[in-house]
Order: sequence, then C-alpha cells, then structure tokens
Amino acid sequence: MTAQGIQFALNLAGTMVLARLLTPNDYGLIGMVTIVVNFAAMFKDAGLSMATVQKECISHEQISTLFWLNVLISVSLGLCVLVGSPLLAWFYGRPELTAVTAALSVSFLISGLTIQHQALLRRHMRFGTLAVIHIFSYVFNLIVAILLALLGWRYWALVGGTLATALSSTLLTFFFCPWMPGQMKKGTGVRGMLKFGGHLTGFNFVNYFARNGDNLLIGKFVGADALGLYAKAYQLFMMPITQVRAPLEHVAIPVLSSLQNQPVRYIKYYQRLIDITASLTIPLTLYCAIEADFLVRILLGRQWLGAVSVFRILAIAALIQPTVSTRSLVLISQGFSDRYLYFGVFNAILAVTSFLFGLPFGIEGVAAAYAIANYVILIPSLFYCFHRTPVTVSLFMKALISPMLAGMLAAGCAMLMKYGSAGDSLIAHILFAGIFIGIYGGLSFCRKSIRETSGLLLKGLPILCGRAVKVA
Repeated sequence: MTAQGIQFALNLAGTMVLARLLTPNDYGLIGMVTIVVNFAAMFKDAGLSMATVQKECISHEQISTLFWLNVLISVSLGLCVLVGSPLLAWFYGRPELTAVTAALSVSFLISGLTIQHQALLRRHMRFGTLAVIHIFSYVFNLIVAILLALLGWRYWALVGGTLATALSSTLLTFFFCPWMPGQMKKGTGVRGMLKFGGHLTGFNFVNYFARNGDNLLIGKFVGADALGLYAKAYQLFMMPITQVRAPLEHVAIPVLSSLQNQPVRYIKYYQRLIDITASLTIPLTLYCAIEADFLVRILLGRQWLGAVSVFRILAIAALIQPTVSTRSLVLISQGFSDRYLYFGVFNAILAVTSFLFGLPFGIEGVAAAYAIANYVILIPSLFYCFHRTPVTVSLFMKALISPMLAGMLAAGCAMLMKYGSAGDSLIAHILFAGIFIGIYGGLSFCRKSIRETSGLLLKGLPILCGRAVKVA
C-alpha cells in the first residue's frame, strides 16, 4: 500500500504535466490504438501466470514450459498487431495510426519475456520487489514521455513512454529474478494449468468488450476529442481506486488460494478484505463525485472541463464496484475458473448493450447507461459467484453497511458546507476535504475492525519499509 501511494503520486504528477503539454486529440488517437493493443495483450499472458501462482505445487519443468509458451504467444501477437496496423488506420480514417500501432507492437516482444518471472515473484509474495519494479519503470515512462512532449512530439510522447515502461520493467525483472528457464518439454503435467489459464483468458477476452466497448464506439461514432475527454475522465477517476484495489487483490489471490480448504479462515480473511476495500474506496468515490469540477480543473486544466460530467457519473457508478470486484477473487481462488468465464460472458453482453443504449446521448449517456447496468447486475452476480463457496451474500452486504453509512453521512455534512458557502478558493476546497476526511475517519474509528486493521498496519509498517529499502 505504501508503494502504491508512491505510484499514485507519480501518476498524478505525470497526468497533471502531460495533460497540459498534450491535447485531448493526442490522447484520443492513442486511445484508438490502445483499444486494439489491450485486446491483443490480454492473450499474451494466457492465464498462465495466474496458474503458476494458484497451483499448490509446481516444478521447474512446468514453469519452463509455461515460459516458452508465453514467449511464443507474445511474439505471435506482436506480429499480428504489426500486420493489422493499416487496417486500424483505415477503420478510424486516421493514416497516422499505422506507424503508432506498429511501434506499440514492439512492446509485446519485450514484455512477453518476463511473464513467468513476475509470476514467480508473486507466488513467493515478493510484493516489495514488484513495487520497486513498477515504480522505477513508471518513472522512466514519465521522463521519456515528458521530454518528448516538450520537444513537440505530441502523441508520440505517449508511445515513447509506453515502450520505455516495457523495456525498463523487463530489465528490472531480470535483475531481481534471475531465474533461467529450461527446455520446453511435453508430459510435464501442465494440461490442467493450461485449462485453468484458458478459462481466465476466455474471461479476459469477453471482459475486454465490457471494458473497452465504450471507447471503441465513442471513437468510431463520436470522435477523437470526445474519446479523449471520456478516456481521461475514466483514467483520472480510476487512478486512486486502482492504487487501493490492486495491492489488496495481488496479495489476496495467493493467500485465498492457500486457504481454499480452510473455510473458517477463508471467510475471516475475505471479510477483512472487503471491509478494508470498502472503507477506503467508498469515501474516495463519494469525494470524487462531489468535487468533480474542482478535481478536473486543478489536475488537468480548464481545457478538460468537458470531462467533469463523465467523471461524476463514473464516480457514482463505481461507488461499490471495487468491493464487488472481489467476487472474482472468490471464484479464482476456489478453482471455479469455468464459472468465472461464464460470468464474464454475461457481464460483457450486458455492458456492451448498455453502451449501445447510451451512445445516442453522447459520452454522458454511455457513462450513465454503464452505471445503471452495474447496479442491475449487482445482487444476481453475488449469488452466482458465491454459490458453492464459503462466502455468502449476507456476509458481503453486512460488510458494506458501516462504511456506506459513514461515507454518506460525511458526504452529506461536507456538501452542506460546500454549497452553503459561495467560496471557490483553494483554501475552501482544502477545508472541505478536511471536513469530509475528519467526519468519515472519526465515524470509521468507532468500528472495532478498523481499529484492529490500523493497529496491524502501524505495527508492520516499519518492517515493510525496512524491507523495501533493502530491496531498493
């Protein structure tokens, strides 16, 4: 979490600088290419890294076989993206996308070499090492992107930053995990792991349309400027949420997998997980919804004010989404990869349908339709994902009540202060944030679980910081 805080600060600083050096059209062009690149990238892993993490016992021969399979898949995907670059440029009617897509195809060849190395680091819970890799690779990304933007390279600055991340991450991964793969062999017992990975890849395939269908439709039927506003609003909103959710989920997968045959400990761990997730993300989303205009203006600049409405709608949509997303962790850790795939198919159909309904109303309509779809599917999805697992829907909902009530009360008090005064100065907004945090924090510390979690964090922080310094 400490490392994620550092990454968040870097990401926020980079966003503020690049948003002032580049235009919505630059981000929109890269957003068009990113849709295709991300689509291909979800096949690169093939779910094999998660299979390495989830499997109770694994041999050197099995990991070596998975390594060479990942390399073969990555090279093939890179070549497919390279060959298909003219088609993407034709589809959008933007000839410059040919060279951009071809350049980004190189990232597949680079990053495909470290999939199993990073899986080994996760399996052995070396999260401090992974954090160092991510932080330094992102710093390199920012340096390259900002320098190119200052030199007037426009959207090529974002391309250069992406390639810099892939190269630096690969070199650092090899440095911290000098594992050398053996030969690819048959009969090593990876068939079950391939099936598990296949289900996860199938989910990622259909989930791609749920996550990127809105960008595809907006880019095609509304335009690059609208896509730039929509994508930047989504990125800005997800930035703090990801910093909370990502480390918790990375740690939860190996731990929950190890507890799958111990239902009592499994329930206790999962309950604490959703309690922490909800307690951190619910106030974040409420604050973003209330202060959307101020956050966009101060972080991105006035040229991005068109993203305010989308930013606010997405905040409302994601009020409990980070907590609800932990339902997937239950399915994966319990070994129900097939049900994980089936749920992904249904969710993708629902999401794309909502995008189509909202498209005639512009980017605000797309965001609103997506928000409605998320709440429609909430309760049925929980029953489906928790079926035949130690977790129950009632346990999940009970964990949400306290942080939701505390967040709503804090938001109500803060809104009275915000709209009760006509001040729009920086000091007024800082005071507003202080009141919101103070009320929510005070209410939260009345709960025993929060006091226990805070005590554990304070007790373990000096040890974790010492390890991080040693790794760095």
